Amino acid sequence: MEAKFGPAGNSDSFSAVCKSSLEAPGWLRDFDLDCYEYQCGQGVRIRKDTALALGERAREAGISLSLHAPYFINLANPDPESVKKNSAYVLAACVAADQMGAGRVVVHSGALMGRPRREALEIAKAGLKDLLVARDDAGLGHIALCPETMGKINQLGDLDEVLELCQVDESLIPCVDFGHLYARSLGAEDGPEAYERMLDRMAAALGPDRAARFHSHFSRIEFTSKGGEKCHRTFADPGGFGPDPAPLMELVARRGWGPTFICESAGTQAEDALTMKRLYQAAQKG
Repeated sequence: MEAKFGPAGNSDSFSAVCKSSLEAPGWLRDFDLDCYEYQCGQGVRIRKDTALALGERAREAGISLSLHAPYFINLANPDPESVKKNSAYVLAACVAADQMGAGRVVVHSGALMGRPRREALEIAKAGLKDLLVARDDAGLGHIALCPETMGKINQLGDLDEVLELCQVDESLIPCVDFGHLYARSLGAEDGPEAYERMLDRMAAALGPDRAARFHSHFSRIEFTSKGGEKCHRTFADPGGFGPDPAPLMELVARRGWGPTFICESAGTQAEDALTMKRLYQAAQKG
């Protein structure tokens, strides 16, 4: 099983020479990357013909696709109108993913909205069950939803919470954002021991086969002591921002796992994804 590496959206280097995301698959292939996460954070606005064309070009280039659903989804909001909107947003994301041949849709876990964490988590679990029914009723059960770990302390979505969300259905795959976990832990979740502990928890909660195929976001993160995540950084930024990708790549390679790593660095996501791929390949050689 091989890990895959690619960017979230288009890096500055891509935008400097290309005009359309339809050019991304070929550009990424030539850059020696393997996957691409299409961004629908502000809403699902991609037209069907564009999604079909992107999917065709991705297949030709050997690039795996995933899609990020709108950022404003909040699974922990029980308001009936919000639940209805969440379902519409996720279904629209799944339709677009299906059109382009993307097998995974990343979904934000949500905000606490002043509730105790356990109460918010139970609301999110119920909301996620409803989303899965809507997805399946629409004939889109082959699209895996990926609840994401979140970077701000007042958001639902630490690792244990996301793993519990993924117990709702075996089709769910966690999106483990190591930068977010680093930020919400105020820098504690970093280094070989922390990564080993996180991977062990994933295997225990999901079983080794599902854990080995986890989805991931990775970037270096700047955080504040009160809120957690402040902003995404790049691997080249001075200032000692974490987390460090090297120990994680070594551990994943040692376990023989094949996750999808989507890099969310601020503008250099393609270059930093390639750095992670090179670290992973070096670890494989041992």
